[in-house]
Amino acid sequence: MTATGLRRLTQYAHGGGCACKIPPGELDSIVAGLSGQGRSPDLLVGLDGGDDAAVVRISGGTAIVATADFFTPVVDDPYDWGRIAAANALSDVYAMGGTPVVAVNLLAWPRDRLPMALAAQVLRGGLDVAREAGCHLAGGHSVDDPEPKYGLAVTGVADPQRLLRNDSGRPGQPLTLTKPLGIGVLNSRHKATGQPFPHAVAAMTALNREAAEAALDKGARCATDVTGFGLLGHLHKLARASRVSAYVDAAAVPYLDGARRALADGYVSGGTRRNLDWVRPHLDATGVGEDELLLLADAQTSGGLLVAGEVPGHPVVGELREARPDGITLVVR
Repeated sequence: MTATGLRRLTQYAHGGGCACKIPPGELDSIVAGLSGQGRSPDLLVGLDGGDDAAVVRISGGTAIVATADFFTPVVDDPYDWGRIAAANALSDVYAMGGTPVVAVNLLAWPRDRLPMALAAQVLRGGLDVAREAGCHLAGGHSVDDPEPKYGLAVTGVADPQRLLRNDSGRPGQPLTLTKPLGIGVLNSRHKATGQPFPHAVAAMTALNREAAEAALDKGARCATDVTGFGLLGHLHKLARASRVSAYVDAAAVPYLDGARRALADGYVSGGTRRNLDWVRPHLDATGVGEDELLLLADAQTSGGLLVAGEVPGHPVVGELREARPDGITLVVR
């Protein structure tokens, strides 16, 4: 608790936000073999490409987009945590080119350790963001759990001919990033010190709706959102699924104010280090320092979209090229 008696939610969890994801290498081994033969042709997007959500065609011009996302507290304020978790879950639908329609709450709560009144604030934050997105939010599921966790299961709709997916990248396409990086190191600093970062909260609660709509309007068909596996991890998955290589201009990548200082002061999550270790065998980063690579692998929570194509108003940070014969999917310069 703080000097004012307020409970610090981040102290009730072993990690925070999307940095709590199971490491990508372990996840690959878990889901291996769960897709493949016998899949219905109406399942347009499943496990194969490591996409952000599943997509099923229900009629000629309509597909259902389904996802679930939840995590431990990433900030101490319960209302802000609810807003962040909801925006993060909705982002999976936007990252597929869809529109969220209805969601249900997913809540785990240590009812003997934390007042239920705080849980109500978390749910209120989620509801307010869902309303902003024009998405119905009602009901859900709750469990008594030693660690607090919150998120949403979201169902949306999309045009099956205008999906954004991991395996649709083509050589020659620019790579656009729609939110700055650095959320992970700032959240790590917040968890360790209690210091608030309102601009990081603003970034995490900003919906990816407009960015997704702009990408579709420009004809984009390949995108992912940047969350717990960091820019490098999610870009590796995209490049692998699209059978291309991805080149990143490190100097063009934007960061939130204070991110580099937080890194220099040592506020790097274990998830970020695991992200970098996972992509190293597929990475050519000659001449690029370790600190820069850690920032590029920084585990984001409710980050922006990474789009194969130009999105007006957002920086181009690299491009896709022909696949390299040596198996390298990521080149950072």
